[in-house]
Amino acid sequence: MDRKQMCVANVQYKKPSDDGAKQSKNLLRYLTYRESRDEAARHVTGRERWVDHGMGGSVAEIAHHCDDLKSEHVLTFSLVCNPNPDLMAMVAPEEREQFVRELTESTVNGFFEERGLDTGVEFSYVLHHRLTGDPQAPGLHDPHTHIVLPGTVYDEEHGQRVPLFFSRNRKVNHIEMLHDVTEQTMVAQMERYVGPDWEQRYDELAAVREQERQIVADEPHGVMIDDKGESWNVWCGTRRTDAQQTAVGFYRYYPTHTEDDSDPLRLEFRPLAAGLPHEQAAFFAQVLAQAMNGDMDKLKELAGFLNGMNAEQRTALIEEIGGYGQPTRDISPDFEL
Repeated sequence: MDRKQMCVANVQYKKPSDDGAKQSKNLLRYLTYRESRDEAARHVTGRERWVDHGMGGSVAEIAHHCDDLKSEHVLTFSLVCNPNPDLMAMVAPEEREQFVRELTESTVNGFFEERGLDTGVEFSYVLHHRLTGDPQAPGLHDPHTHIVLPGTVYDEEHGQRVPLFFSRNRKVNHIEMLHDVTEQTMVAQMERYVGPDWEQRYDELAAVREQERQIVADEPHGVMIDDKGESWNVWCGTRRTDAQQTAVGFYRYYPTHTEDDSDPLRLEFRPLAAGLPHEQAAFFAQVLAQAMNGDMDKLKELAGFLNGMNAEQRTALIEEIGGYGQPTRDISPDFEL
């Protein structure tokens, strides 16, 4: 896999101005009381929301420390540590929170050790448990952390605090260094929590998805009209979700709106029925491709029926049709689930 896609680690900062202080407090409140833009925080009785490593455990405490430890140009830095949801799906659900906490703390400490800051840097972080909004795979568990750092760091040699900075020049690139440390830490975490074959398993998942995309080499199964009245060919198919589940939906090309227009169209999948066993998803994708008879509304209607069935009902339907070995070309386009 492309290891640069293993975990996102972004850095931003707020200025020590009235506006910057207001923005910082609003951010702290958001991080405390939200899991995402669309979901409130999932409070757990008896446990603090923030993990305090020197910056405080509440909005008021952290804001106070940010003001006390600011530099001339920086009130506070904020980092995001967001592991790839496909990799997190390999981790046992009950271990994911501990995985991300360890990843966060090891990454922050390792990054500043790499920079030679032996005294360390104060920080606090909050863990969010949002669900992915990726249109190709919505609703996947996407745990990640938001980390708050001060604008200064204690310099042992000078015996005082000095500005903390993130350089991006030819001599030293701290952002690249942060990404390297994050990548190394993520690899170690995956080997410990998942096993030494984690990367092979991911590559196998990626290979299956690439093979599923090849359905667009066949004749399209229908046409979709978008909000602007443009027509797009669609292909009913599958997309592997993880080691156990596959989704049924459709592929079509979407405009990318890139500035240089080097790749104006991107092939993407949209799920209509998720959480199916692999063989079952492949079977129903073939059935729906024929039963839709070129009609997107029909495809969505049939997928809705499929979503309304439980596992036993889907198994019974497959047997009624004739089983996995039955050629799906014999199914009438008027077939009703």
